[in-house]
Amino acid sequence: MRTATKKRETFETKIEVAVNLDDPIQVSIDTGVGFFDHMLNAFARHGRIGLTVKAEGDLHIDSHHTVEDVGIVLGQLVKEALGDKKSINRYGTAYVPMDEALGFVSLDISGRPFLVFDAEFSNEKLGNFDTELVQEFLQAFAFQSAITLHAKVLYGDNTHHKIEAIFKALGRALGEAVRINPDIEGVNSTKGLIE
Repeated sequence: MRTATKKRETFETKIEVAVNLDDPIQVSIDTGVGFFDHMLNAFARHGRIGLTVKAEGDLHIDSHHTVEDVGIVLGQLVKEALGDKKSINRYGTAYVPMDEALGFVSLDISGRPFLVFDAEFSNEKLGNFDTELVQEFLQAFAFQSAITLHAKVLYGDNTHHKIEAIFKALGRALGEAVRINPDIEGVNSTKGLIE
């Protein structure tokens, strides 16, 4: 089983996260940010990834530190759980429709962290979640996991739908990329190494 767990505590947040890339049964999310919980649950379920998150943050200020720090820890754990990255597909791409909205994510478990983000949201907040934090979360996740990540909303009107399409597409793309492929011997790289 490719698993990893971590506890991280700062003056701003206290976070416990566990990731299981091979068993999607356990999914439990509690960050104190309702919409973010909903998005992480969608990410895990559609990526077929086991994920537990327990976070306490300085929500009396806003949800920024909580969302970003969860992205940091989740990225670190995905990288750790992948280990030597032997026989993984490495690449994953998904288009996900959510009613009138269409989200797209394409990623490469490359060892070269990068984020290209192309989305606009008409609503600044959904509950106690600031919608600009979608990009902050993806940035933290991509850089800590050392993944090249492209995320885009191709079209849509409803902010909730657009963000949910991105998170579901992220889950599906990551699930595809981390999957063990018996046709791949060693690391899926012409260099023979993914760092």
